[in-house]
Amino acid sequence: MIDLHVHSTMSDGTYSPGEIAKLASEKGLYAFALTDHDTIFGNTAAKIASMAYKVKFINGMEMSLNYDGHQIHVVALGFDENSTAFKNFYTQLRAKKSASIANVVDYLHKQGLDISMEKVRPYATGDGVDKYAILRYLITNQSAVGDIQYLWDRYIDPAFRKLKLGIVENPKAEEAIAQMHAAGAVTSLAHFHKKIGFINNNRSEQEQHIKYLHEMGLDGMEAYYPNYSDEDRAFARYMIEKYNLLPTGGTDFHGANRPSVALGTGINNNMNVPDEFFTNICLRSFFFGAKKSK
Repeated sequence: MIDLHVHSTMSDGTYSPGEIAKLASEKGLYAFALTDHDTIFGNTAAKIASMAYKVKFINGMEMSLNYDGHQIHVVALGFDENSTAFKNFYTQLRAKKSASIANVVDYLHKQGLDISMEKVRPYATGDGVDKYAILRYLITNQSAVGDIQYLWDRYIDPAFRKLKLGIVENPKAEEAIAQMHAAGAVTSLAHFHKKIGFINNNRSEQEQHIKYLHEMGLDGMEAYYPNYSDEDRAFARYMIEKYNLLPTGGTDFHGANRPSVALGTGINNNMNVPDEFFTNICLRSFFFGAKKSK
């Protein structure tokens, strides 16, 4: 059993990278990937802890990308964090993520929240202040009571829409996939069935979008996801088989911020991602020497 879609305190999860490695060991996982949103800050700690707890690990990052009027999430796995290609991409990515935050904080303050950059900064990770720092602040701020999804839907998402920042801060999918390939990554489309995905498209339209992304370099898509319907799972299998996509899978674990989803096993034990998925990804990534980065 493996889990290739996991979030820590470095983005919007509640377990530290080391705690995730410990939990993975306790639950008997063969391997896991840390895929925090647009940041790699927790990967080193997760890798060190995974060795201590004797769980296999592959580095990752879930990228928020713009594609044809959609926002999609693509999980990148096994890339070379020290390559020139990755450093160039990541430096630009983090700069974009930080540049808009002062405007978002100002907007939320005008909506009546007790918030300022000075109050948000202590909640930033080592990669700088981003929207997840705002989210972590709101979780502890009694003037903005609610669970993570409520806080996101009520405050952060509307702020980004109002200020039209999604287009500004997210890379284009085609460019990001190419740059991550140059860094030795395997790329996989996450939760195609959600709002951050292709929920508003019919199956034929979804197929055309995924086919195009694959032609642009996308390696795979999630065959397993905790709230896939039977029809979603069947469609994912169909796409993977028809277009020879690399199957991946993960729970999108967030800890207490998404309490119904358990690491490795999903919702009420509805997931068991095969170990061979991890092996196949390793065979195609830089992380285990299969790809040369630039």
